[in-house]
Amino acid sequence: MIEASEVGRGLPRYVERDFARYLECGVLAHGFARVRCESCKDELLVAFSCKGRGVCPSCNAKRAHVTAEHLVERVLPHVPYRQWTLSFPHRVRWVLLKDAGLLSDVLTVFLRAVFALQRRRARRQGIQRGQAGAVSFIQFFGSALQVTPHFHSLVPDGVFVPREGGVRFEALPPPTQGEVERLLRVVHHRVLRLLDKRGALPAQGPEDALRAYQAHSLQQRLRWTEVDARPPPSKQPRCAFLEGFSLHANTHLHANELRPFLVPQAGEEGASVAPQAAVRKEPKKKRMPGVDSREAAAQNVRLGCLHL
Repeated sequence: MIEASEVGRGLPRYVERDFARYLECGVLAHGFARVRCESCKDELLVAFSCKGRGVCPSCNAKRAHVTAEHLVERVLPHVPYRQWTLSFPHRVRWVLLKDAGLLSDVLTVFLRAVFALQRRRARRQGIQRGQAGAVSFIQFFGSALQVTPHFHSLVPDGVFVPREGGVRFEALPPPTQGEVERLLRVVHHRVLRLLDKRGALPAQGPEDALRAYQAHSLQQRLRWTEVDARPPPSKQPRCAFLEGFSLHANTHLHANELRPFLVPQAGEEGASVAPQAAVRKEPKKKRMPGVDSREAAAQNVRLGCLHL
């Protein structure tokens, strides 16, 4: 933080506030609740959490678990799903980082294109008036904790058809490689057209320390990682690449695999269940040099504590 205060306008206040609250998270000296069992009379002290959305891994993990549980229990119907993942070239990533509203509009463009593809494929199967839906998550980092905004959209692998008293689900066959490539061309064209219409390209430079660090992360690897520039991605089924845009649609989930995919149980046994759903129909990727993100994050936090 001392270093960041010398860059531009320094870090935004909410960054400093979230980091300070994280240092107090789970510490009994900063507040706790006393929990007492009425049957055995045993007592337990539970420290207050920071409930932050930034740097606290514990609160982030709990929020992710609660959100996934809510989706599985109350939102998502019991049908097969396909995960669609869209990522962007560096020049577009910087624009999306600076404007949350534009990021939301780009997600809308992407989902409309996916829904239109689902409806066209349904009509080829003789299914009329089919409707699609999705639950999307925006992720802002990659495997080396570099800034990489991209979308993960969980889309039912079929369409919903209205009927008396409700709807019925009609499953569709997996998309072909040609359909995924054509969809990416459509998304590529519409996203760049939207950015040009908004005057977002070329983007302005960083104005404060947070933006400066984000720009540095976009341009090169972090100094405490060992990840070098990766070679061009190898050809995979249901994956398309175009001028820095990439679209991945080869992860299929059976209806019974949704819970372990979204809500892995604690421990090694439960944690190993989630990736199995993606492995069923997706070939194994060639392992590339990487870093242990948990160790890197812990090291970064320790350095931050020293600065404080």
